[in-house]
Amino acid sequence: MHDVETIVIGAGAVGLATARALALSGREVMVLERHDLIGSETSARNSEVIHAGIYYPKDSLKALCCVQGKARLYDFCAANGVGHEKIGKLIVASSAAQVEELAGIRARAEANGVGDLSFLSEDDAAALEPDLNCKAALMSPSTGIIDSHGYMLALQGELEANGGQVVLNTDVVGISALADGGYSVVVRADEEDYALTCKELIVSAGHGAPKLAAGIEGAAPPTAYLAKGCYFKLTGKAPFSQLIYPVPEPGGLGVHLTLDLQHQARFGPDVEWVSDLDYRVDPARGEKFYAAIRSYWPGLEDSALVADYSGIRPKISAPGAPAADFRIDGREAHGQSGLVALYGIESPGLTASLAIADVVLERLG
Repeated sequence: MHDVETIVIGAGAVGLATARALALSGREVMVLERHDLIGSETSARNSEVIHAGIYYPKDSLKALCCVQGKARLYDFCAANGVGHEKIGKLIVASSAAQVEELAGIRARAEANGVGDLSFLSEDDAAALEPDLNCKAALMSPSTGIIDSHGYMLALQGELEANGGQVVLNTDVVGISALADGGYSVVVRADEEDYALTCKELIVSAGHGAPKLAAGIEGAAPPTAYLAKGCYFKLTGKAPFSQLIYPVPEPGGLGVHLTLDLQHQARFGPDVEWVSDLDYRVDPARGEKFYAAIRSYWPGLEDSALVADYSGIRPKISAPGAPAADFRIDGREAHGQSGLVALYGIESPGLTASLAIADVVLERLG
């Protein structure tokens, strides 16, 4: 007999969405979280954008889960009173060469099932956003913004209403497979180590997932990389009513403008490859933001940006390599029954979380 039927390691958006789905399926579920608050790493340090599913390769997990998850996320937020707004996004071309790239972006979106993008001429874009400088743009009406912490609280509420529990301040320091089936999870709490056993184990530990899974025979986790992104807040009110994204650049989406639910603007993220989880923001990094932002908003004033916060993406692709797809490894990948390990769940993980949870249940078989 195991102590718990199913353990989920990590109480971020994906871990909580997965635990909720497991509880709704009738399982006894315990979520282990090392911090004293849910979702305090990757899930709390992002742009809080509900992505449409535009940029990802066709048939990738990122594309499939983002498009499916987006629709379900809007429904979930509406049903559970989670703050959100379908605010829309403009992808802007600042040069003639970038205008030609818009057609490719639109084609990729349509291949992913996102058929609501519309082309705007320079005059059309100016009519919508008079302070915007661009040669043309694509409008994405299904892009939105969300209160990410409110969303995670709602997931936790449904989990607990269906018999599950979240245990905070509990650091998982090792996992291993049991000879007679199931898993041993060694946790550290109050400076003491304890072993819990479970029949099923979900490793949704973000940055820490590869290191934890390495203790299980056959798991073969990927190498972990850390890509830090800093955000800078605009002092004063932004003149835009929707999100503004430049045409993507090699390695990322460029410095874009997002709005929170109070329509306060922030810009970012940039990319800095780091070796540890240091979330401090160097104000000097903001100096590089001005030129990028002025390519689409020439009216940005000097000294208008202040350091806000940073996030660190749990990458499984090396610097300079193409972005990796989500990895959701079930028995078909590692040969272990009852184990699913999630790696590289970066953007659009928040948007995709409800759909990712379904993939986890499928992988459990």
